[in-house]
Amino acid sequence: MDKKLHGLVYGMALLLLTACGDGKVEEQISDEIKSADKAVAEPIAKPVTKPSEAKVVAEVIETKIVDGILSSYVTKKVAAHTYVIHGPLEMPNKANGGFMNNPAFIITEKSVVIVDPGSSTIAGRELVKRVKEITDKPITHVVNTHVHGDHWLGNGGIKESFPDATFYAHPKMIEKAKAGEADHWINLMMQLTENKTVGTKAVIPDQALENLQEIKIDDLIIKVHLSEKAHSTTDAMFEVVEDKVLFTGDNITNKRIPRMTDGSFVGNIAVANYALELPVEVVVPGHGPTGGKEVLSAYGKYLSTVYETSKVLAEEGLETYEMKEQLLEKLTDYSDWTRLEDQLGKHIGQSVLEAEEAGF
Repeated sequence: MDKKLHGLVYGMALLLLTACGDGKVEEQISDEIKSADKAVAEPIAKPVTKPSEAKVVAEVIETKIVDGILSSYVTKKVAAHTYVIHGPLEMPNKANGGFMNNPAFIITEKSVVIVDPGSSTIAGRELVKRVKEITDKPITHVVNTHVHGDHWLGNGGIKESFPDATFYAHPKMIEKAKAGEADHWINLMMQLTENKTVGTKAVIPDQALENLQEIKIDDLIIKVHLSEKAHSTTDAMFEVVEDKVLFTGDNITNKRIPRMTDGSFVGNIAVANYALELPVEVVVPGHGPTGGKEVLSAYGKYLSTVYETSKVLAEEGLETYEMKEQLLEKLTDYSDWTRLEDQLGKHIGQSVLEAEEAGF
């Protein structure tokens, strides 16, 4: 084998994408506040079509950082300008220091954009160190996908090093964070990690996003996709136009079943279908491995199966506690997804209630 061919084969072997998923924090305060006007989610639960299975190839970036809560998780380059650190599937605890999401960064011509820096000031600081291993460009923009604190309480760690950075979020996220969600999440993380997130202070975004807004940062465009009520009432997805990358937040998860207490099955299904129509090739879920559009299809299919089956069984007269076994038979593709057994009963109950409310 000549040297060029050997190098190509070796390089491709290194670039196989595997990733840990994440966990989602326990029960939240669930205010039902009507969302921003320019929402994209249609209130229709149409079936999610399955696109051709795309395989995303990611380059693993070696890190020199050997301690800290991010140290066990590699940086992966998933597109020309986009890097992701995939967090664990487990719940926040003392050992992981609350780290459980997929913090990411995008390197533009002159600067760096952060997406969801994690659950604590410590996580944010460690993300800054990880960025500095790859580039000396300043962090100028931070975007947050929704109000659940495991995604955005790391803002403080960014603000410490880059005080002039601009922070963006859904207008309802800003509203709810100021109304008590920020303090709720700080306290919850302290409790679940046995005070490992001590010192975290909420840096609440002050730039309210608009649906389909385009944020031009040097040579790249970040396009914003807001929804009315999907995983929550505060969700924003971010499309890196030139990289064909979509950050979904918890509107889409992979290999892990999230809680839906703040959300809507109908709305979330609509968002999954909407995302399938976007001109993207790489999908970074809120938790779990990055992939192609098959990631959108898989989670959308789970939501549709639970909602539609629960609705039919309720119409046949079954009680919610009688439905779980039949649902599990339809969800064999998700048998290895973390927290399926834990969340399914709650999802059945919520689906039946939502279907009943839609019928009135």
